[in-house]
Amino acid sequence: MPRGPVRRGQLISPFGPGAMMILPDGVSVIGAGLDHWFKHESGGTENIDPREYQVDEWRLASRLNVNHFYLPPDHRRIRRPAPPTNGYLTVPFLRFPQWHYCTRCGLMRRVPLVTKGRIKCAECEGRGWTRYIVQVPFVAMCDAGHIQDFPWVEWVYQTANPPQNLHPMRLVSTGGMTLAGQKVKVDGGPERTLAGITNASPDGNDTDLSRLLDSSRAPYLCPGHRPWLGTEEGEGCGRPLRGTLRSAANVYFAQIHTSIYLPRSEDTTVAEVISLLEQPPISTFVGILRSAAVVPVPANLRAQFHELVHGYTDRQLEQAITTVCSGAGQQQRQPTVGDDAETGFRRQEYDTLVTAADFDQLVLRPANLSQYAPDFSRLFSHVTLVHKLRETRALTGFTRVFADTDRDLASQQAMLRLTMPAERWLPAYMVFGEGIFLALNEQLLRQWESSPGIQDRVAPLLTRYLALRQARHLRARHVGPRYVLLHTLAHLLINRLTYECGYSSAALRERLYVSENPDAPMAGVLVYTAAGDAEGTLGGLVRMGRPGRLEPLMDRALAAAQWCSADPVCMEMGQSGGQGPDSLNLAACHGCCLVPETACEEFNRLLDRGLIIGPFGNPELGFFSRAREG
Repeated sequence: MPRGPVRRGQLISPFGPGAMMILPDGVSVIGAGLDHWFKHESGGTENIDPREYQVDEWRLASRLNVNHFYLPPDHRRIRRPAPPTNGYLTVPFLRFPQWHYCTRCGLMRRVPLVTKGRIKCAECEGRGWTRYIVQVPFVAMCDAGHIQDFPWVEWVYQTANPPQNLHPMRLVSTGGMTLAGQKVKVDGGPERTLAGITNASPDGNDTDLSRLLDSSRAPYLCPGHRPWLGTEEGEGCGRPLRGTLRSAANVYFAQIHTSIYLPRSEDTTVAEVISLLEQPPISTFVGILRSAAVVPVPANLRAQFHELVHGYTDRQLEQAITTVCSGAGQQQRQPTVGDDAETGFRRQEYDTLVTAADFDQLVLRPANLSQYAPDFSRLFSHVTLVHKLRETRALTGFTRVFADTDRDLASQQAMLRLTMPAERWLPAYMVFGEGIFLALNEQLLRQWESSPGIQDRVAPLLTRYLALRQARHLRARHVGPRYVLLHTLAHLLINRLTYECGYSSAALRERLYVSENPDAPMAGVLVYTAAGDAEGTLGGLVRMGRPGRLEPLMDRALAAAQWCSADPVCMEMGQSGGQGPDSLNLAACHGCCLVPETACEEFNRLLDRGLIIGPFGNPELGFFSRAREG
């Protein structure tokens, strides 16, 4: 299989199973499914113990219905007389697309998924020339997650049932930079340009490729190919196919579920021991004992990991072992009536973020609001300085064409492998960082939500979002003015913090805590950094949240929102059809509110700075304008 370096974190996103990438030598490959992880390239499993890579995140495991998580394997070149455990592990990538063509004569050829190295063009070689074939730039995919080689034969013959005995095909350029300038032709047979191969209706239910531009013929629908799983057989699908460039941005959207670490015990020391037991190397040892039906005891841990556990008593070790082995901690908080799964999951974090905590992997320092300027402190109910946090990012599946989906977790996870193991697991990655948590004053927020004009302003945006959700079968959830307000506030803070604390905008992330439940409302924003490198804990973010620094930061962020370089067009677009991806933004563009997509939970959608500072001529609609005047 082709080789190329990939960082471990990239195997979660953006180069996980089913994702395409281009190696340094120009070969395009697709990430293999989880069935092929933790195996030698030959397919064997000798001297491999994946439990060394096991990590646990109790809340996220329960949320995703898995037993545990595995870190992506690292590649170890260890020279020893005997083969080392977990040595020379690789994560396989398969050669895709399989169709190749010669850039000189255009001759097309299909090669196996496991082909290595460069391949010479047989026709050119017969004429005394040395030319190498390269992969075609086009593939075909459907919105159910399948991908396959572009159906060249079906396309050129304009039928889903082309002839079996084919003459050589060629891919040639007739000039121009458009698809109409690319042509596939059969020697002594038909030929056809590629014009229209990417055309599709907005909801994806009709494409020119599936109709083959001839509605009188049987449509060519997706057969359900899954080349990333190492098979060329289809599972059956029936969704319309669309052509695309293999490097297009919508070929792969990783579905990532994240969790902020919360302690499983109120005892700080016991929580530290639990964290030790949930991470290698102790988690590997505990897993081996449990698989052999042996209950770990403190003596086992002291014998194997004396340096790690010598500072803890037997009682503390026993409490931690009992918690880990029994799954305790998952019922610490009763679910709130009316919460969906994701809101209930985040409510646990929200309830923790408004309190003080001093654990090994979570350090929270709630600020005293009286130390902030009065016009600032009245806007917020909580300000928490997050000195340290741990975030777990788990890959649950992926989508193509559209970034969101309403498919359940089980069907998403089924796309990652051919067979589900007895012990369900998902790949995950842990990162550490810092942040600032802000919660808006609920009383002021409810007054603002009930004021005339707020619902009227966001109604067109929410109507478009509802129509899009129904057309594309996106997950059902409630989005209202409160959500748009907090989301926009997070973006303004991220953009301002890049100037103030030295982090790049791509290093910062948002996490929103929103609920309109009258009995248990939430209106919080966590702006944090959680990176796998040194940018994770520089300390600059916490410093900017302290009294005397957060107020001017907020003032400058709100001042920047007053005027965009694209105004008045940007502000007026909110009342004339929207802008941005899928027209799901009002007053928000690259000049004022957008951030790198890795920093945003919504792919830069559902934004409106008009709700922050008010539109032109009506500033009282802005929450911060109204609250400060009041």
